[in-house]
Amino acid sequence: MDNFFFLALAGLALMPVAPALQAPGAGSLPPGWFRAGDHPADYEMSVDPKGGRTGKACAFIKGGTASPQGFGTLMQTFDAADYRGKRLRLSAYVKAAGILDWAGLWMRIDGAPSPGTQGPAMLGFDNMQGRPIRGTADWTRHEIVLDVPNEAKGIAFGILLSGAGQAWLDELALDAVGLDVPVTGAGPKKPNLTFQH
Repeated sequence: MDNFFFLALAGLALMPVAPALQAPGAGSLPPGWFRAGDHPADYEMSVDPKGGRTGKACAFIKGGTASPQGFGTLMQTFDAADYRGKRLRLSAYVKAAGILDWAGLWMRIDGAPSPGTQGPAMLGFDNMQGRPIRGTADWTRHEIVLDVPNEAKGIAFGILLSGAGQAWLDELALDAVGLDVPVTGAGPKKPNLTFQH
């Protein structure tokens, strides 16, 4: 996993981007959704009223400049109370067009702030960077599965885009799943105190 994107999303403030920083040409978003990232002004994020899998509304994120920098993300956050102690699956369909770097769904499980830090402790994370969405592809279902510890406070999720191209997002679902469904991302890891792989 690329440390840049891992740390950027791990420390992403859970607040909407100020209107002055929103992407050029960005329309209004449905309640709960907001624009963020390390260069959100380089990305257009909005709703495509008839672009979904079944011709209904879906969301999209698109490189909004000739050479978009960093990444943008269209995201939501919510209280973890209903999912504590459960395994949570985020699934969605994504369509891609001309993605030169990469895109991916992402989900992060947040705990209470760690002493001496400004942001919440990250208890679980996956942004699909190890299985990125690239190029041009029709609607494809993707999923992220993470455990939600009992100490979890919040959950953040969304879609991110790094670089040129466009990704459409539709048919999102959040489901508690059984332990037979493997997790896809990282949680707290024990240190390796040896030099063995």
